[in-house]
Amino acid sequence: MKVKNILVSQPKPADLSKSPYGELSNRYNLNIDFEKFITVEGISSKEFRMNKNSFNGHTAVILTSRHAVDHFFRIAKELRHDIPDTFKYFCNSESIAYYLQKYVQYRKRKIFFGKQTFADLLEQVKKHSSEKFIVPTSDMPNQSMFKLLDKAKINYVQGIIYRTVPSDLSHIDIKKYDMLIFFSPSGVESLMHNFPDYNQGEQLIAAFGPATATALKKANLRLDIPAPTQTSPSMAMAIDEFIENEEKERRRQKRK
Repeated sequence: MKVKNILVSQPKPADLSKSPYGELSNRYNLNIDFEKFITVEGISSKEFRMNKNSFNGHTAVILTSRHAVDHFFRIAKELRHDIPDTFKYFCNSESIAYYLQKYVQYRKRKIFFGKQTFADLLEQVKKHSSEKFIVPTSDMPNQSMFKLLDKAKINYVQGIIYRTVPSDLSHIDIKKYDMLIFFSPSGVESLMHNFPDYNQGEQLIAAFGPATATALKKANLRLDIPAPTQTSPSMAMAIDEFIENEEKERRRQKRK
């Protein structure tokens, strides 16, 4: 099928023209819409304590998203917990590390980051295995991360500091799109929550990461475009590769 309309289950980039999706739109004359499929809600400091969580005794934190950064410092403030200057920050990517500048003086803190995946970051964590880590997460964290930490025998505790809930998508005509793009299991759950009678049919679905792929399988949906892959490390590159291959196949069929 020829792809014309795409729905991305994320907020629209601040400057679409300079984003990879803007480039895709121009290259293939696509209509790309963006919609938040999930809403993030912070849990209260009271609920945090009720879950027997605490910042006391920890010397380092593992941060896997900007949401984790925001709610980590929010909870710390609500609990009146002073984070010492010696505290170490381990971030999933360089962009998350730089985002810390919103809360701390970047150059005066011990900040480490991976290339993009948690497996990359784990190599940094292993070098500081004597630290006592706290891992702030949502109520639906990536379990593969904890399996890697356990395998490496890292001293850590998980602290749930925010939850994800489905956004209201009743204003969307979901079937007008040729392709849906998901980045988390929560996005897939939001689709099924908002459209309980959803039938994929010929509609294409792209998904980033193994956890999202697993969520699609559990929902009995077909994954057409996985990412990352060896040839397409990003979602935009995977979409580009798919559409290019489809166009090559159409040209080949015409020549017959």
